Amino acid sequence: MTFRKVNIFILVLVVVIFLLVLHHNILGLSDLLKRELSDSSPLGLQPIDFIPEAPQRWTEGQNDKEIPVVITASDDRLGGVIAAVNSIQQNTKSNVAFHIVTLNDTVDHLRSWISKTNLKNVKYRILNFDPHILDGKVKVDSEMPDSIKPLTFARFYMPNWIPNVEKAIYLDDDVIVQDDILELYNTPLQPGHAAAFSDDCDSTSNKFAVRGAGNQYNYIGFLDYKKETVRKLSMKASTCSFNPGVFVANLTEWKLQNITKQLEKWMVLNVVEEIYSRTLAGSITTPPLLIVFYKQHSNIDPMWNVRHLGSSAGKRYSPQFVKAAKLLHWNGHFKPWGRTASYADVWEKWYIPDPSGKFNLIRRHNDIYEAK
Repeated sequence: MTFRKVNIFILVLVVVIFLLVLHHNILGLSDLLKRELSDSSPLGLQPIDFIPEAPQRWTEGQNDKEIPVVITASDDRLGGVIAAVNSIQQNTKSNVAFHIVTLNDTVDHLRSWISKTNLKNVKYRILNFDPHILDGKVKVDSEMPDSIKPLTFARFYMPNWIPNVEKAIYLDDDVIVQDDILELYNTPLQPGHAAAFSDDCDSTSNKFAVRGAGNQYNYIGFLDYKKETVRKLSMKASTCSFNPGVFVANLTEWKLQNITKQLEKWMVLNVVEEIYSRTLAGSITTPPLLIVFYKQHSNIDPMWNVRHLGSSAGKRYSPQFVKAAKLLHWNGHFKPWGRTASYADVWEKWYIPDPSGKFNLIRRHNDIYEAK
């Protein structure tokens, strides 16, 4: 009986020792994992997966997901950026982060305008664009050295502005948004597509064609098909072009396909061979995009880029249609902050006067719009 008790005691002791050793090893492994995770983070923070509340909080609604919006800001058009940002912010409950790309001489003016108005609570970053990145990639007319607007090429470098983001929206500064930007952000992109644009042959553009625009809606309006380099691409001249002033980008795919390098290649080639159309129907930023994204882009809802409001001073759309549009785009020469523009009153609802008084709206009957 005594011998049996001893055996049971020894067995229990062995089990206890085994459990203690196992517990110690598990703790050691846990500490090792924590140290490795801590060392892999420059700030010593644990990944979001280790915060138990996070997954539940994120799945409660889409509004917590950050929506990155890239927009450029030049000093002479700064009022456009302010109106665009305000219209987006006022029409969504989503978590929007604005990445505003500008030049050094505009930073202080922009920051002051935002901080001294009701935009002060907007989430934003101001990013500097270095014009030297375009050296050798654009042909500058010696008689018109200011004809090249560096910031128009900022869209070529999307991953530079938001390197750790999978998806983002790019907007020109001459737009206002009248619906929830979340809907545009949720535009589905087909597998392998790095961006979604609005085709120039969509129902909206076709119905209200620009008079005298010629081949503005086709590839032949942007590329010189007399050049062998263009012909070798085997792109149909009648192919519908698209508008690059509003697009949704899959930046993961953008980086995988090295889209930026592809765009730069065609920019450099144009400097050497002049492959753009001599009767260019749009800005010189469009042709490289048309080549790189030929039959390799998805489509956004046409109502998310109702454009050509700046193509003439006349009113081309009905008031009902303008009200129904999700995004209005004043592409063309007649900007809504200028003397002659269509639907300027619609745009002006979102404009916030410049507290410094440096930027003023120009109006036909009141030459200077004084900041209130």
